[in-house]
Amino acid sequence: MSIKLLGTKIGMTQIFTDDGICIPVTVLKVGPCMITQIKTINSDGYNAVQIGYAQVSSHLLTNPELGHLNKSNAPALKYLYEHRTNYSDKFFLGQILTIDTIKVGDRVNIQGNSIGKGFSGYQKRHNFSRGPMSHGCKNHRQPGSIGAGTTPGRVFPGKKMAGRLGNRTITIKNLLVVNINTEYNLMLVKGSVPGKPGTILSINNK
Repeated sequence: MSIKLLGTKIGMTQIFTDDGICIPVTVLKVGPCMITQIKTINSDGYNAVQIGYAQVSSHLLTNPELGHLNKSNAPALKYLYEHRTNYSDKFFLGQILTIDTIKVGDRVNIQGNSIGKGFSGYQKRHNFSRGPMSHGCKNHRQPGSIGAGTTPGRVFPGKKMAGRLGNRTITIKNLLVVNINTEYNLMLVKGSVPGKPGTILSINNK
């Protein structure tokens, strides 16, 4: 029985198997995380465990945040994450959660924010095809018609148009754990994960 851990994306590299096969992997720094609060049905109306990650200088946090962490004798932690579980009684305040709960060969789900790409057009955002490129055509990368005139006389909500691309929560499932370094809290997973190097990730051991 485990809960989600917080980690940081370090970057991507590649490793070679004994058969000479090249595998693209992402390097993650997972934990250590500290349990800062335990919620129960009696006290909060539901069961959950709150964990903290990434120790920082105390002057970077507000007094209410520091007061909350002092209840569990926790240091100044930058990120807090709440995980709902029916086994909150199995944990205790101040407990340290490390990468030891994950083994090589396990499958994990990793969630994080994708890279933000700013305001993008129709072709890049929705894979629209471009217009004719012949002489006289003025519709190369335009959207074309976006709705009828008289009926309904408006643009339907959800119409695919230009706008912000990226910077949304993405979950990649069933990533294979290739290698683990418990000394430095590092983990290699096969494939890519959301975000750029330094992104905070949530790792769920299935």
